[in-house]
Amino acid sequence: MSQTSGFSAGRLTLLGGGNMGGAMLRGWIAAGLDPASVTVVDPRPNDALAELFEAGVHHRTSAPDEVQDVIVLAVKPQMLDEAASQLGAAVGTETLLISVAAGRTVASIEGLLGAHPVVRAMPNTPALIGRGITGAFANARVDESKRALADRLLSASGPVEWLPGEAEIDMVTAVSGSGPAYVFLLAEALAEAGVAAGLEPSLAMRLARHTVAGAGELMIRSTDEPAQLRRNVTSPKGTTEAALKVLMADDGFGPLLTRAVAAAKTRAEELAQG
Repeated sequence: MSQTSGFSAGRLTLLGGGNMGGAMLRGWIAAGLDPASVTVVDPRPNDALAELFEAGVHHRTSAPDEVQDVIVLAVKPQMLDEAASQLGAAVGTETLLISVAAGRTVASIEGLLGAHPVVRAMPNTPALIGRGITGAFANARVDESKRALADRLLSASGPVEWLPGEAEIDMVTAVSGSGPAYVFLLAEALAEAGVAAGLEPSLAMRLARHTVAGAGELMIRSTDEPAQLRRNVTSPKGTTEAALKVLMADDGFGPLLTRAVAAAKTRAEELAQG
């Protein structure tokens, strides 16, 4: 596994070796973090982590007995209470806690583990291939050096956007946290529309997948705004313009997506309130 210039996070424990935790761990090692400085606590870690265990990452079924510099909480939200109760001696007063457990507020984490520096983060599933984006909020106990360390760890899976208030996490969840599902649905619907127009299903799906993926990559690489990229594809009185008149109608794609994001934000707020 290739590495770039190394960095140190001290003694780091990853609580939860599932898909997201594993994606973060692979990103850290690829970014140059010493595998031997990391401990994964999980009774049933993802099989894909075997290579990292062989490379020196430690695996335990219970928390380390010594205080850790960083603990990343990457278990499912409903499992966090039980998992956190087992951390015991691993949590010191200056231990940086980074949580990616959706819907679990800083207050709820402090309620479980006490007053600590806490970063609440919302990555999304493209982190699995190092192409995610994360919204993050730090409580007042996170000083400049701890925030820089959290940024280094989180950015191993993609860009990090630091938020001025925790309430914005719910908005980030609705836009980018849930957003990949919206894009996957777009690909599904585009393929189904192609079949309705007369294409063979597997061909329609290949066209849809590559169109969505290619357009996404073009947006990342281009300095143009998405609106300009859309205009670049749209010839006057052409086929794209005819389609966009439907999608951009008063009851079209924009208002529908606005309602969808609002529904996701409301649900995120409900989950955060327990």
